[in-house]
Amino acid sequence: MNLERTPKRLAILAATTLALTVGAVGGAFALAGDDDAHDRPIPAADLDQAERAALEETGEGRVTETEVDDEESRYEVEVTLDDGTQVDVQLDADFQVVGTESDGRDDESGSGSGDD
Repeated sequence: MNLERTPKRLAILAATTLALTVGAVGGAFALAGDDDAHDRPIPAADLDQAERAALEETGEGRVTETEVDDEESRYEVEVTLDDGTQVDVQLDADFQVVGTESDGRDDESGSGSGDD
């Protein structure tokens, strides 16, 4: 078998290596996935109750995003408070609050501590 390194064989080897590298990197991104690609909003039948529970918990603000089957709870409701702070309210299947987390200010200006 002739294993001489001709320019043609080197080009084929380089192209094959490049194709395998691109495929591996693309596969890694596909496996890692984009969390937002799997986010599903709360269905209309449950939305009103989830929004009420979240707004009751925060005492003010407006609902800016919702998600069902979040990794932390059955429902997640993002509420943006009047000062721009975003609060994620976690609800169980019975719309009971099981946790809250402040994501800081909407404008991320760095002012304020972000703590509740």
